[in-house]
This record gives sequence, C-alpha cells and structure tokens, in this order.
Amino acid sequence: MNGKTFTGRHMTLILVAFFGVVIAVNLVMATLASRTFGGLVVQNSYVESQKFNSYLEAARQDEALGWTLTTQRLPDGRLGLHLADRQGALAGAEITGLARHPLGREPERALRFAGLGEGRYESREALPAGRWIVHVEAHAAGSTIRRIVDLQ
Repeated sequence: MNGKTFTGRHMTLILVAFFGVVIAVNLVMATLASRTFGGLVVQNSYVESQKFNSYLEAARQDEALGWTLTTQRLPDGRLGLHLADRQGALAGAEITGLARHPLGREPERALRFAGLGEGRYESREALPAGRWIVHVEAHAAGSTIRRIVDLQ
C-alpha cells in the first residue's frame, strides 16, 4: 500500500459531492421544466379524459363541413382570421374566441371579431406578447365550427 488510509472524512466528502451534484441537477431540471412547460392545465384530468370521444365526434362534424379557418397574429397583437368553405370565402359569420395562457399566469381574455369582408375577420382586442391558446367558435349558415389555435 502507499500509506494513505481511507478515513471517514474521505467518505463524507464523497457523499457531500455526490448529493450536491444530484441536488444541483434536480434544481436545474425543475427550473427548466417550469419555465418551458407548454401543456394545458385542467382542474381534473380524469373528467377531461372522459370527454375525449365527444371531442373527436365534434371534430368529425367540423371536418364534414369542409370549412377552413386560418389564423395569424397581427403586428399590433390582434388576431386575424380567414374563414372559407368549399366554395370559397365565408362572409357574415359570427366569430368569438377565448384566449387562455397555457400556464394560467394571465387571466382568460374574451375575443370579439369584426368582419372585414371576403371571409376576413380581426379581433377587436389585442393579446399581449407570448404564447396563447385560443378557442375559436365560428357560426355561419346554420353551422358551427370550433378550433383551438396555438399562438406563439
């Protein structure tokens, strides 16, 4: 042997270093996870999961209409939409929206849309910068479609 002995002090330093690294990694990962989480927060995930099949059926009905809804965020923070059916632009629709912040850090915001003609609509309210999930409902020609738009 080389004359050096393994003491309790060595073991203590090894344990402190090991757990220090584990704690530091956990803190970094928890911070990154909380800052970048983009998922939807619901009150009761089980109840929401039981509604999934009804959501699928509503989506099938929306698809059968053949309507398209395209969105864009305008430079002033408002939301621009274009609504069309199989024949072209769909004017005269009544459109409403509900904007939710993905983590609930901002309060929900109701959006009202004004028609600009040729199937184009713009929200009257502007959204602050950041990510928003907007639930859009469009009523026209006796039918309704619902879309969820993820704005970055």
